[in-house]
Amino acid sequence: MRQGGAAPTGKWTGSALGGVKAPDALILPDPGRRFSDTAARLEALAAGHPMEDWLRFMSKLAHAQHGAACEGAPVTEPDLSAVAQAVDARMPPLAADGHRRDPLWREGLARLLDRFDDGASPPQARAIIAQLRARDAGVLENLADAFLHGSVDATDAGAVLYVAAALQVYFTRMVAALPVAELRLLPQRGLCPCCGSTPVAGLVTGAGQNPGARYLYCSLCSTAWNHVRAVCITCGESRAISLEGIEGDAGIVKAETCGDCRTYAKMIYQAQDMKADPVADDLASLGLDVLVAEAGWSRHAPNPLLLIG
Repeated sequence: MRQGGAAPTGKWTGSALGGVKAPDALILPDPGRRFSDTAARLEALAAGHPMEDWLRFMSKLAHAQHGAACEGAPVTEPDLSAVAQAVDARMPPLAADGHRRDPLWREGLARLLDRFDDGASPPQARAIIAQLRARDAGVLENLADAFLHGSVDATDAGAVLYVAAALQVYFTRMVAALPVAELRLLPQRGLCPCCGSTPVAGLVTGAGQNPGARYLYCSLCSTAWNHVRAVCITCGESRAISLEGIEGDAGIVKAETCGDCRTYAKMIYQAQDMKADPVADDLASLGLDVLVAEAGWSRHAPNPLLLIG
């Protein structure tokens, strides 16, 4: 697949003659559905899968995230003047590596652990959760900083899985309260316009007013933003873009590879399955990552739960 074209500098506009509505530049997440949708999809994909036990484990974690998202205290209303300043400066208003976190995220972590630790978890998971519950606020904040800055120590990887899950809930809830009409895409089109994180995967829509539009999904705050197709989300080039998939599968997940920077990103095609979920289908297609990596490409950015888990 080869297609030229430059990344847009703002919200797309449609043709008045054709009557085509422009794709939304970005779509904020719905915390009431984001994690439950992922959990349900993981449960459906797990049946008969080579990684069935692990996918069911991740589904259980997503269910716990859903509970934490729905039961938490109301988030602090965003400072609209600070949001406007960040947007004017072409910066993410809730930058993951600079945002001053509300202690609310630790309350969410506690709720998540309570929902997840139902006595049926593997012994190793229960041991890690017990150790995590015993850690004070300062240690938890340090673990959160390590995750957000990509400097997790191997000895903390098990604990940071749950910290990362709680931070996803926190940032998803915070971003959902932002004034979407005031937000803009970043100059670096491959980064989330709300928190500046990398996408977990892209999804090509299969229905609605703009079938075929591509959205990238943030690995932290779940924001979706529009990105022109057939352009590398890492380097922005389009000369050597191709799609790689596993022969004989349903064609739901493909790897979009770039011959210029030798990176790839997962793309999920909703037309092949309307229930496809960027997070769940990425986790369930690890075999594709292995094959593409063996062929010499490096992933654009990891799924943080896959990296740690």
